[in-house]
Amino acid sequence: MNAVKIGLQVLLVIGGLLLTLLVLLHKGKGGGLSEMFGGGMSSTMSGSSVAERNLDRFTVALGLVWGAAIVGLQLIERFGS
Repeated sequence: MNAVKIGLQVLLVIGGLLLTLLVLLHKGKGGGLSEMFGGGMSSTMSGSSVAERNLDRFTVALGLVWGAAIVGLQLIERFGS
């Protein structure tokens, strides 16, 4: 049980750092950091580029993994011996 707890803690820290980076890469009202890395030039069909939609998907998926790690750690703390 101790190895699972350590694994979830590592996943939580790495996931939090990556989640912060992905959120900063999103295009905001002023362009944001994504424009600095080449996300500023996009041809749009339905309002957002393919890269922006993929960035959204990665961010949501990582957010779900990060949330699951939090729930898993809490369950281990509450019910683990």
